[in-house]
Amino acid sequence: MVEHAYEHLNMPLMRDNLVSDGHHPIKTARAFVTLEDLLRLEHRASGFSFLPRQPVHSLLAGRHASRLRGRGLNFEELRHYFEGDDTRTIDWLATARLGSPHVRVYSEERDRPVILLIDQRSTMFFGSRRAMKSVAAAEAAALAAWRVSSLGDRVGAVVFTDDGIVSIKAQARDKGVVRVLSEIAKANAALAAPPTSSGDERLNEALAAACRMVAHDGLVCLISDAAGEDDETQRLITKLSAHNDVLAIFIHDPLEQDLPDIGRATFSSGVAEIEVDASAPDFRLHFGEERRQWRERLAGLSRKRAIPVLPISTDRDVADQYRELIGRRQAQRLASGRRS
Repeated sequence: MVEHAYEHLNMPLMRDNLVSDGHHPIKTARAFVTLEDLLRLEHRASGFSFLPRQPVHSLLAGRHASRLRGRGLNFEELRHYFEGDDTRTIDWLATARLGSPHVRVYSEERDRPVILLIDQRSTMFFGSRRAMKSVAAAEAAALAAWRVSSLGDRVGAVVFTDDGIVSIKAQARDKGVVRVLSEIAKANAALAAPPTSSGDERLNEALAAACRMVAHDGLVCLISDAAGEDDETQRLITKLSAHNDVLAIFIHDPLEQDLPDIGRATFSSGVAEIEVDASAPDFRLHFGEERRQWRERLAGLSRKRAIPVLPISTDRDVADQYRELIGRRQAQRLASGRRS
């Protein structure tokens, strides 16, 4: 009951960019992000990578099946084996048929489509520290778009809100990035108006749109709090991950992990509201347990489908979190620490 209510409801104080510590309101969370803000992040999109070759500490490294595949390979030709060729490329069927060693030659695709799924529903319009979840998601998307574009990949997106989805075909260079960021900024600004629906079904609609946009050898990044996740969500993610890399960037706020004692409070989404006594120990204990089970369900989905999950918190700079999770600077620091 608590979990179901909380997934769909936001504190009115958060809509005013305020949070109370139980005694005094403190202005902290940034409510909106502009296109100019997202464009400026181009210069901070470095020091991390979504490629399969990762530093040892990275969440995308290791011996697990969740390691990213990277770009696809195009078959170029079948030719005679020459001394020095990698023996693993020998085509044994062709060798037996033709009577002499032959190898298959492949070239790596020069680019790949990267589809960002950016959640800008009302469930994301919540934040207790630095920024709203919707702002953190927009920043995470902008940094990812600038980074993969700088490496030559094409960037597209599905931006989803309570009212619908907007699909943007993958394009190369800055043109593709700017189109994506423009739609994100537009959707983010629309959160100023009260929602007219819960938008639960939009998560699966966005995943279905991604299935239509990229058939194989792409990278799909879901940037969301995963509100509304159900069996259909798992089916769509399974379908996507069969022939693509899928990465989940899970946006969360510290207040969602540990509800503070703020007395009686009204949670509202604009279309419904509920009043609770947040000072009651049993209520906070039940709330914490519900959130723990929710996180475990998402972690189980990640393990079962071999999908990496990057947890991004609203209370810290997103670029810094990327570098810690999938960056190289931290790997160098760890290496130097082992040598000293």
